[in-house]
Amino acid sequence: MNLDGAHHPVAIIGAGQAGLSMSHCLTRRGVGHVVLERGRLGEEWRSRRWDSFCLVTPNWQCRLPGFPYPGEDRDGFMLRDEIVAYLEAYAASFAPPVREGVTALRLTAGERFSIVTDQGTLTADQVVVATGPYQTPYVPRIGERVAVPQLHSADYRSPEALPPGEVLVVGSGQSGCQIAEDLHLAGRTVHLAVGGAPRVARRYRGRDVVAWLDLMGHYDRPISEFDDPDAVRARANHYVTGRDGGRDIDLRAFARDGMRLYGRLASVTGRVLRFADDLRRNLDHADAVSESVKDSIDTFIDLNGVDAPAEARYVPVWQPPEGPGELDAAGLAAIVWATGFRRDYSWIRVPVFDGTGYPAHERGVTRCPGLYFLGLPWQHTWGSGRFVGVGRDAEHLARHIASAAAPAKPKPAYFVHPELLGT
Repeated sequence: MNLDGAHHPVAIIGAGQAGLSMSHCLTRRGVGHVVLERGRLGEEWRSRRWDSFCLVTPNWQCRLPGFPYPGEDRDGFMLRDEIVAYLEAYAASFAPPVREGVTALRLTAGERFSIVTDQGTLTADQVVVATGPYQTPYVPRIGERVAVPQLHSADYRSPEALPPGEVLVVGSGQSGCQIAEDLHLAGRTVHLAVGGAPRVARRYRGRDVVAWLDLMGHYDRPISEFDDPDAVRARANHYVTGRDGGRDIDLRAFARDGMRLYGRLASVTGRVLRFADDLRRNLDHADAVSESVKDSIDTFIDLNGVDAPAEARYVPVWQPPEGPGELDAAGLAAIVWATGFRRDYSWIRVPVFDGTGYPAHERGVTRCPGLYFLGLPWQHTWGSGRFVGVGRDAEHLARHIASAAAPAKPKPAYFVHPELLGT
């Protein structure tokens, strides 16, 4: 495939749920475009999710433009391969102009946008960056001091793919907790370094908590209504799981059943890994957040007279010992770093970023005319980077793009009598 010299009214970079949603909205408006994807359609779901991965939000929240979840298990949680199949079915429904196996290497702006790829250079009048939030896996350099096989959560696939023996998982966000559970259920001895991520109950008072929050308008609240948008965007996601029909992730229950919990990984001395004395605080914080969500649901039920069954509140089933923890690395078969990702927009040579490297935008519209972002977490609402809300943002950008792409209206021609011109 040689893209040299090609020109398109719009170039969309990325063919995940964001890029496909954007393509659908432009297709519906008759705006010409191309979608560039470094791997295969939905590559992030294919290559950066483990074998047992599933959504943590119910299937009914999958509302891509023109293609709501088509299955019968609306309250279930799609597995990784089902998510890929959903995206493939979505693409088949409108045949987007996707060019797979094309990696964007550099984007510059002039009279037109120039996109250098590994398959040649093309130009576009407008560009939508829809590459998602999970770009460069981050592994703390402290790992260099541990002589144990290591991998990032993006590369984890299954317990069977790791060497036999005990495993340390570092990080207790959604990925870390779910991977720790995956290993625990497989009978592995799991050590988990617990950070400050919050948790949320799967169900409460007769409904999935996501259903309550949706009813309460939580997912429609724009980022502009928060006092500190940057702090909101930096928040860790609540950990919960959709596995086996959905349930809570209760780290205390895992500890009761044999998982070994520690605070944050603080230092390495020789073979000894030392952890901060913050495990109790981190577990208490996660529980407090979960209970505060229940408080808000109780308030909503009371104010609106909703008929919902009463439910007893959570009671901790395990308490951690006092003091920091230590672990001898010689007993570990592997370490899984569930430590998140870092943004990498170094290939975009257009001055639209703030001091932290985050794209400065207003609901995806940057200060560079014709350059847009789509699929960022909290781009406009909580759902912006997810199946539930990305379509609304795509529709918003499509209106901007179509307006900019519309040909200028010719000025009206007026007849002037020659006598008025002095002839």
